[in-house]
Amino acid sequence: QKLSGQVAFALADAKTGQWLECENEQEGTPPASVTKAVTALYALEVLGAGHRFETQIAVTGGIKDGEVQGDILLIGGGDPTLDTNTLADLAAQLKAAGVHGVKGGLKVYEGSLPVLPQIDPAQPDHVGYNPAVTGIALNFNRVHFEWKRASGKYTVTMDGRSEKYRPDVTFATMRIEDRAAPVYTYRSQVGRDRWTVARKALGGGGARWLPVRKPGLYAGEVFATLAGAHGIKLGKPEVIEVLPVHEVIVLHESGELRNILRDMLRFSTNLTAEMVGLAATQKRVGSVKDLRASAAEMNSWATSALGMNAPKLVDHSGLGDDSTLTALDMTRALLAVRDAEFRAILKRFGFRDAKGRPIKDQAILVNAKTGTLNFVSTLAGY
Repeated sequence: QKLSGQVAFALADAKTGQWLECENEQEGTPPASVTKAVTALYALEVLGAGHRFETQIAVTGGIKDGEVQGDILLIGGGDPTLDTNTLADLAAQLKAAGVHGVKGGLKVYEGSLPVLPQIDPAQPDHVGYNPAVTGIALNFNRVHFEWKRASGKYTVTMDGRSEKYRPDVTFATMRIEDRAAPVYTYRSQVGRDRWTVARKALGGGGARWLPVRKPGLYAGEVFATLAGAHGIKLGKPEVIEVLPVHEVIVLHESGELRNILRDMLRFSTNLTAEMVGLAATQKRVGSVKDLRASAAEMNSWATSALGMNAPKLVDHSGLGDDSTLTALDMTRALLAVRDAEFRAILKRFGFRDAKGRPIKDQAILVNAKTGTLNFVSTLAGY
């Protein structure tokens, strides 16, 4: 009710470094998703633009006559782009490798990154942009909830769909309750994400993506379903904390990091930012316990590598509103960047007229990252 409309900005000539105009430039403000621009610079520097993340299918105990003598392992390697189509390909490759059965079961390893139940605990339970973060992520750690009404009764489904497949899942359940509010409730249970939804909010039918809090079980269940389509019965997946001695049978590599970051900046994908930020920190200094610790390492790097004075970021996505950054520091970072590749992966914006229509034949375009939180709107770029 008492918004001041106050702004903080810093403007400089990117070629000469000359400061042109500033206002409240040393006031720390929440950067929102502009944080992802810093994360992109961090990941490019530490991991390299050509870095690829690996997802592995491995076995223990060897293979005899097509039967795995121990367990089949699904090993996450921090790939934020893993989807159901890729798991289907891995299942087909496992079959092509001659595997048709397993004496043990399916084990899932997600410990290549810290296992965190969500990005920002202050967010509502049901928002899809605030999922769990671990070393494995399927469909950006979102599960598809769909409801249909017929003859006054609802049917609901929970699945890990892609454009090719729609494998149902049981680790996430939904119960319809007779209430007006809240629309959703969530409860964590051993092996389950338990959801409820208010009947009065459903209408005739619809769908939405809900966040996943148990990514290992999610990926494991979908992989087991897809492997079952090839006659390989894996049973219910089990998440393990320590990798046993194993032999890799199938390997999937993600696309190059530069392309992953381009999509992250374009679509402002929080999970991608957190996973690549954590991966960069682990390569730089070793394992960390959580996002705040990883962001602290990124702050330290930004101070030395980008010339920032006082970055105070608490995550890699900007979702946490405890983060602060000054306009002066952000502009210092942009001036410090001499790599044209970073500018190329920023989203390109054109100017619009008073009615919101794109202005034709523009001579000036902006390459930038935007950000939005409650009562915060941010922009940084060239």
